[in-house]
Parts: sequence; C-alpha cells; structure tokens
Amino acid sequence: MNFLTALVTFENLHEVRRLCHWGPVIALTVIAVCSSMAILDSIIWYWPLDTTGGSFNFIMLINWSVLILYNYFNAMFVGPGYIPLGWKPEKEEDTKYLQFCRMCQGYKAPRSHHCRKCNRCVMKMDHHCPWINNCCGHQNHAYFTSFLLLAPLGCSHAAFIFIMTMYTQLYERISFGWSTVKIDMSAVRRFQPIMPFSVPAFAATLFALGLALGTTIAVGMLFFIQMKVILRNKTSIEAWIEEKAKDRIQYYQTGEEFIFPYDLGRRWENFKQVFTWSGSPEGDGIQWPIHAKCHQHTLTIEQLKQKADKRVRSQIQYRVVEDYNGACCPLSKGLNTFFRTPCTEEPRIGLHKGETILATRGTKWWMYGDKVLDDAQTKAGVRLRGWFPRRCVEKCHYDTAVTSAMTSETSSEEKKVK
Repeated sequence: MNFLTALVTFENLHEVRRLCHWGPVIALTVIAVCSSMAILDSIIWYWPLDTTGGSFNFIMLINWSVLILYNYFNAMFVGPGYIPLGWKPEKEEDTKYLQFCRMCQGYKAPRSHHCRKCNRCVMKMDHHCPWINNCCGHQNHAYFTSFLLLAPLGCSHAAFIFIMTMYTQLYERISFGWSTVKIDMSAVRRFQPIMPFSVPAFAATLFALGLALGTTIAVGMLFFIQMKVILRNKTSIEAWIEEKAKDRIQYYQTGEEFIFPYDLGRRWENFKQVFTWSGSPEGDGIQWPIHAKCHQHTLTIEQLKQKADKRVRSQIQYRVVEDYNGACCPLSKGLNTFFRTPCTEEPRIGLHKGETILATRGTKWWMYGDKVLDDAQTKAGVRLRGWFPRRCVEKCHYDTAVTSAMTSETSSEEKKVK
C-alpha cells in the first residue's frame, strides 16, 4: 500500500513527472488497449455477463488489470531506494574498500551503483528501466518482477478472448474466392451479439491481439531473466561483475577463487531476500547477508580491482579529428553511422577538433568514452561521457613514459586494495 499512501499524503507528488516519458506512455497505452478491448469483446460478442462463465471471465479480466497496474505503479513510484547523499561507512577504515561517487559526494555502499538517469546512487541496482522511467533496485525489485509475471498472464487471457471473438464472429464469412469454409459453431454460439462485428471492430481486435501476443513473449522473457538472477540473489549488474571477475583472474592467472558473496546457497533463501509477505524486501539496502566464506566488501574489492584493470586494458586515447554536434542520428557522418546508431538512452557527447577522448567500448561505427577535461573541471566533479561516431576520432600513439606511469599507478591501487 506504499503507493496509495504516497498519493493520499502527496509526499511524492513530484514523482508524477515520471509519467511524462515515452516508456510509461507506451506501457500504459498497451495495458489500456488490451484490457479495454478484452472486456468489450467479451461482453458484446463472445461471453456475455448474464452467464456464469461470462461473469467469472469479466471478474478475471478486471483482476488482471488491477494487479498489473498496482505492481506497475508501485515499481515506478516506490522506487529502488537511494543511498543518502554524502554517505560514508561507520568505520573509517572501510572507505578504502569502497568507490567514491563524485556526483553524490559520498561513498557507494555495497551493491549500489550510480544511475546517470536518476542522478543518484541506487541501492542494489539492477538496471534503469525506461518502461517505468525509474531504476529497478532494492525496494521495488519485487513489484517490478511481479509486474513482469502478471503482464504476460493477463495478456495471454486477453489474447484468448481476441482469438475466440474473431473465431465465433467470422466463421460464416471466411472465403477464399472459389469456395466458402464453414465451421460448425452451434455448440458455442448460444446468443445473439449486442451489435454486429464490423470491420472496425475486427481491426481493433486484431491490433489488440498483436499487442497482447507481443507483450506476452517480450515481457515473459524478461520475467525469466529476472527470476534467474533473483534465485541466485544477484542483479543483472552483479552477474556481469562476476563474469568480469572470472575473465580478470584467467587473464592474469592470479590463482584467486572468486565466490559471489550474496548467494546464500539455497534458492528459497535467495527468493525470500526479494519477495516477502509484507511487500518490503529484507535488509536496509546497505548491510547484506553473505556467504560464509566472504565478507561485506568482497564484491566492492573486486570492483576496485576491475576498475584498476580497466585503466590498463580498456581505456584507449583518441584525438578528435572531426566536429560532432551530439546528434542522435547524424546523417552528415554517413549512412552507416546514421542507421546503426546505438539503441540506448545513454547520452551522445559533442566533439571539437583537437579534444582528447578516453574510449572504453564501441561498435563498428560508434564509440563510447570520457572526454578529457582540464584540472578545474575535474576537481569540480564534471564528467562528460557518452557515444560519438567512430569516424570523428583517430587513435593516439601512447608515450611510453605515460603508459608506464599509468601501469605503476594501477599496481599501487591494487596493492592498496589488497
């Protein structure tokens, strides 16, 4: 009931702005179309309310709509939970195991990550979801996953109604030009429809069927992906961190054994960390139950090692050779760059000739990286990073002294962490 309480007391009235985004607009439109068309098709053409089955079917359709919207709005407005601004651990010596967030001016608690969209450090962040225009994290993970389960179930029910409506109303009209196919529906057709099943009604039902089937498949796949990580008490980000830990150990042949610290060993115990009868997840979002062979900072130490390794292996220096205005799909940079723009909400950054970029990843036509800023901007916590066309930059030749200095700095950081 957190969502209803927030609305009644108007504590989170500013959160209503989250609805003004393409993700919630599309999601709510799909829910509205499928729900309303399923109810109308049932009452008018397929299963009237004056029958026991029709009444039960109507109640189930309303039930799906209420449950889907309840979990959807809770996932959006309850939010993931945020680390307090300027947070630091109780023990000063624990700060060496944590990353410092320049945007929030505080340390990142275990399992937390900074979201560029929300502009806050999120508790147990899984990902930023454009469909709810919010992050999926510690406090709303159960609501979000419940929505992913209920949406395919409700859409499957609606799809059944759409198919049966068209089946019962069109069986006398199906024609292939040279013959007419008639299907015996005497056992099913027991009533006269309130109004004729016209071409617009058929088009609307067919459109709603497409939405329902597409939602069932797409959202159903997302549900199985979420349950896979929940049953191991992970998030999508942590699963990626674990994979990178294995790659790092194999690359350097360190002989380490990385044990994911939050997997409690039994799926039911992991499941209860997210889903509870009260609706509130276990824990405070900062301290977590851990594996017997690990401690609270096992994962954060691994993150620091990966960050140090990234400076050596990933960041490559590039010099800007063409200006770029930061457009999402710049036609002036070629057709391949235009049509193969990254399908992500991550920002683009404008470029000017002579600037330096530290690239961390990329595709054949685009690259992602940080712009090298002057000392004043760096001290102020300014950071400019995003996507840019690959043709706008060229790789710089490293100075041996600079590379050696960077490597020695990374080694010292690793020793500090250890």
